[in-house]
Amino acid sequence: MAISIKTPEEIEKMRVAGRLAAEVLEMIAPHVVPGVTTGELDRLCHDHITNKQQAISACLGYHGFPKSVCISVNEVVCHGIPSDDRVLKDGDVVNVDVTVIKDEYHGDTSKMFIVGKPTIQGERLCRVTQESLYIALRLVKPGIRLRELGRAIQQYVEAQDFSVVREYCGHGIGKGFHEEPQVLHYDADDGGVVLQAGMTFTVEPMVNAGDYRIRTMKDGWTVKTKDRSLSAQYEHTIVVTENGCEILTLREDDTLAAVLENNA
Repeated sequence: MAISIKTPEEIEKMRVAGRLAAEVLEMIAPHVVPGVTTGELDRLCHDHITNKQQAISACLGYHGFPKSVCISVNEVVCHGIPSDDRVLKDGDVVNVDVTVIKDEYHGDTSKMFIVGKPTIQGERLCRVTQESLYIALRLVKPGIRLRELGRAIQQYVEAQDFSVVREYCGHGIGKGFHEEPQVLHYDADDGGVVLQAGMTFTVEPMVNAGDYRIRTMKDGWTVKTKDRSLSAQYEHTIVVTENGCEILTLREDDTLAAVLENNA
């Protein structure tokens, strides 16, 4: 399958979807507190997407996924299923992953929340993971090889004595939830992909405090670190511009990304 180059009209629709996805993360932030369940957070996100935004959750029903957002806590790497049995407590690190469909186009983003009083390791892991995303986004421009993004992420993360998950990657996005290309977050063959203006894809490094190896639970969705170490992830949907990239899922709290946006 070829990598699609989006038209200005398509990019505008993706701006709308991306803005809505970012808005969900902004909306949910005050609710991520000790004592709340991940099931309640999911219901708040679902209500906001469907009733306020008049949009669709791409996750709900996707290959059978039962909830509207993925919420991954502590050692859960990704695809955590929200539940009323999972109560958040002080020091938890929590990823909320949101994908919104509006007018057929997708906006996909995630960020980490630290519940209550942070632990030193949890705060550092989240900071390093977010910075690894920004390092990659600063490199994006037409003419560079896609694998340069993964190489930069891996070098930075491993220099901090953390590790990068191998089994999951970023992806092209548009009318399709997952399109070409695959965006690896470590240095590996990219099939010769060279970035061009109009490409739209996600960058979403998953970083573990311990070993990079993972395991999938019996529910078929929840992925955890094999050594039970903490894991973190940040994700943005971007479009390659003539001289850099535009972040389609930019949030108001995204200060470093805002600087990048102004320089693009």
